[in-house]
Amino acid sequence: MQLSDFDIDLFLRDYWQKKPLLIRNPWKAWHNPLEPDELAGLACDDGVESRLIVQSGESWALEHGPFSEDRFGGLGAAPWTLLVQAVDHYAPDVAGLLAPFRFIPNWRIDDVMVSYASDGGGVGPHFDQYDVFLIQGLGQRRWRVGGRCDDTTPLRPHDDLRLLADFAATDDWLLEPGDILYVPPGFAHDGVAVGDDCMTYSIGFRAPSRPDLLMEWVEHLVDGMAEDDRYADPDLSAAVNPGEIAPSAIDRLHAMTVERLLDRDAFAHWFGQHSSTPKYADADWRPEEPVTVAELQALASEGAILLRNPASRFAFLRQEEGLLLFADGATFPCSGGAAALAQRICAQDHVVLDPSLADAMELLAALVNQGSLMVDDDEEEED
Repeated sequence: MQLSDFDIDLFLRDYWQKKPLLIRNPWKAWHNPLEPDELAGLACDDGVESRLIVQSGESWALEHGPFSEDRFGGLGAAPWTLLVQAVDHYAPDVAGLLAPFRFIPNWRIDDVMVSYASDGGGVGPHFDQYDVFLIQGLGQRRWRVGGRCDDTTPLRPHDDLRLLADFAATDDWLLEPGDILYVPPGFAHDGVAVGDDCMTYSIGFRAPSRPDLLMEWVEHLVDGMAEDDRYADPDLSAAVNPGEIAPSAIDRLHAMTVERLLDRDAFAHWFGQHSSTPKYADADWRPEEPVTVAELQALASEGAILLRNPASRFAFLRQEEGLLLFADGATFPCSGGAAALAQRICAQDHVVLDPSLADAMELLAALVNQGSLMVDDDEEEED
């Protein structure tokens, strides 16, 4: 699916991380990519993260999946919402919703969460720490959007949900199928289903916090440090007062803690691996028997297609010669034809094999064998 009449440059300049935007059905031909029963089926799966929120008056109760098949039939008339994470990993048509938003770098994309709500269902007024595009799939949902919030914004007392204590809407929109609401980080918002069979697709974007980023980078550095890498002062002079921590000691200690932190190349390499590590590792596409370069070359002569695992994450860093490809936490140095192919893999959801890719076959074999790519068997059968 593609968007029509959507000005990417204007959006990035005037709205991205600045203010909400309602986009009335910009699709060339919108169709809901997932049926409600399919979503409920995913929520019953042990390997899928799902939640159920049931509302009673002004209170909300949260349950975590997996759910039994009869759970949804016993909910009664109370408004409720089912939320399923990373549906793009399991439903190709849902994964297709990401394509129009690829003007945002891959490492920022989190997943597509899908919600189904009965009449009046919602998750309450709240704010998120990430950008989100809310695509109305089926039915109608009323969205009210308020001002910016932060860590000092009062919340209702609740063990599981971060609900706003006070919510004042500045905008109020009724979304129909195909409509999109963009909400930047920190903006209060509240969506309520109007009628039954309300489905919303939430495309969320990652934004690492400074504390998390620093903690994870430091943990990585510490794991690679030797225990005997210790403070030393072979030029020590006699202390005038033994209680003083000398400026020269502070200089040495400070340098010990920051010099590795300031290694930009090491940080870039680590971040490529870190940001490409899958959030959910359950979608295992590794072949039963490792594929060989010769087998891929034979498939290339037939024009076979390799599909990207929708749960996999790809990114790359340019270098003076070639680039580093990151796929599912692994690093692949690439040059020449392999570097050009790596960029294509990052930008597309499939690769058409052909004999011209001869010098990149080792890279492709490695990606297939770690489950990041898979031979499209359906395409082979059609041929």
